[in-house]
Amino acid sequence: MMRITETVKHLIILNVILFISGYFVAALQGLFAMYYFQSEQFYIWQPLTHMFMHGSVLHIFFNMFALFSFGTTLELIWGSRKFLLFYIACGLGAALLHQGVNYYTVASVYNQVAEQGVSKSDFLYYLTAQGNSFSYPTSWLQHTTVEELTKAVVAFNVPVVGASGAIYGLLVAFACMFPRAELMMMFIPVPIKAMYFVPGILLIDLYGGMTGGFSLFGGGGGIAHFAHIGGAITGFILMNYWKKNQFNANRWD
Repeated sequence: MMRITETVKHLIILNVILFISGYFVAALQGLFAMYYFQSEQFYIWQPLTHMFMHGSVLHIFFNMFALFSFGTTLELIWGSRKFLLFYIACGLGAALLHQGVNYYTVASVYNQVAEQGVSKSDFLYYLTAQGNSFSYPTSWLQHTTVEELTKAVVAFNVPVVGASGAIYGLLVAFACMFPRAELMMMFIPVPIKAMYFVPGILLIDLYGGMTGGFSLFGGGGGIAHFAHIGGAITGFILMNYWKKNQFNANRWD
């Protein structure tokens, strides 16, 4: 069995400590989970801290298992500093795309209800006040739908947590470096080459993000599909940049 590397070990320990602490100090979730950037609950550090928070035991287990499985190999090849830079960058890339998609969702609905003379500040205040109760002015429904308004409320109020975006970046890096390595999912006992496996799960996430109701892992709700894609895109960009600049041939110790 492959021995865990130092940075991967420390990342796992940090994730586990914060996960357990969240059960005893509820305020940690509010402080470290990432909210929509125009929400009063958003803080500047959340794009970084959200990747160290998790919503359930299964959530953190699968993410940490993937971090160990793929991160250990990459850290051995790259060195600790290069690996950590890559990991954090992919997590931030995931946060950026997630925020961008949520901004598009909120702005699209506002542009429709603005025809009723609703100001931007009043609209955002209304989204904040909604919370989990989805009731909308009848006049707004002349220009938009309940489904679109609900998506805007969710985008504005529901925070995102998890290392998945950074993990997807690691998956892309692994597939770039070992395209013919065979990977298996726990519930699909058929080995699939990394060069097919990784694009496949990205297509599934893209479909899940577009439909909002599908996930390979069951129950499409509550999954930040575009954060996964953002982490993967960031990983792909970094891998290509490093390749062109011959950085992949060097360790950063």
